[in-house]
Amino acid sequence: MAAAGFGGAAAVGRVRVLRGVCRSVLRAGWGGGWRRLCALSGGSAAAASSPASSGTSTLNLFDRRLKRKQKNWAALQAEPAKCDYLREEVGGRIADRVFDITRTFPLALDVGSGRGYIAQHLTKETVEKLIQVDIAENALKNAVESEIPTVSVVADEEFLPFKEDTFDLVVSSLSLHWVNDLPKAFREIHQVLKPDGVFIGAMFGGDTLYELRCSLQLAELEREGGFSPHVSPFTAVSDLGHLLSRAGFNTLTVDTDEIQVNYPGLFEVMEDLQGMGESNCSWNRKPLLHRETMLAAAAIYQEMYGNSDGSVPATFQIYYMIGWKFHESQARPAQRGSATVSLGDLAKIDALLSRGKK
Repeated sequence: MAAAGFGGAAAVGRVRVLRGVCRSVLRAGWGGGWRRLCALSGGSAAAASSPASSGTSTLNLFDRRLKRKQKNWAALQAEPAKCDYLREEVGGRIADRVFDITRTFPLALDVGSGRGYIAQHLTKETVEKLIQVDIAENALKNAVESEIPTVSVVADEEFLPFKEDTFDLVVSSLSLHWVNDLPKAFREIHQVLKPDGVFIGAMFGGDTLYELRCSLQLAELEREGGFSPHVSPFTAVSDLGHLLSRAGFNTLTVDTDEIQVNYPGLFEVMEDLQGMGESNCSWNRKPLLHRETMLAAAAIYQEMYGNSDGSVPATFQIYYMIGWKFHESQARPAQRGSATVSLGDLAKIDALLSRGKK
């Protein structure tokens, strides 16, 4: 039945031929490469068609007003916590990185806090007071309980309404991938940090939801003769270190991880994404998918990626980043040429150790 929904055995055969090509195309065209291409060209079809971008030089990939509506809608659902499992997991991992720093932060800022997914994992011994910032007021009103005193501020992540050198710690979890001007957002975060303050963040990476994107692309090619983006473009991990460094951060750490969640099918994946407030808000998104295309995509998803128990996986790639604001007390790298031991002598260590044992 799944094959019939897609278009028969011949169509499934074409899917198998394209299996190896699809993920590489997604990486090259819908990941950080798309955002880099737009930045290099000074604009994009999305920006050109966006009413918010007319008359400005700022690249606008995303409709921020629509994203606010999506997040507000998700926060008002009868059981908003039902779809918060991914945000809570990543929020806990951000908190773990905060705990790794052996100090107390008198004042911290959570950029794009949502319902407080990081705050619920922190303790008063680590963070004494937390300011939570988000564009969605409903998310802030329905924030989960935390033992830390918190203050909620409705503001855009790109325009932080705080003075320079205000916070000892800035955190952000799964919010910055919807920012139009990521370099500016990093500069804003760096500016509000105190010297020797630290930024710890997480955002979705380029391989996020590659199964869903590939299935939708192939279904549209089969049914409609072309495809449109249904999942937003993401930044490449190779860009993050450079962007953070340009913003003024030093002692950088960037690492990546993957979280895989199993769902009954494609429709459940899309339903949970909507419940997370993670529906696409790109200006060049296609507003409507035909029923036949959706059924075909569901069949492709199951055929190409389905598990033996009938479920389908959805991969979420997470980039974690840590950057510090400069202070005189911080350790500095030694000057070039100041080493007293040559790397060439490392090969002799085993011989010297064995000689010492004798």
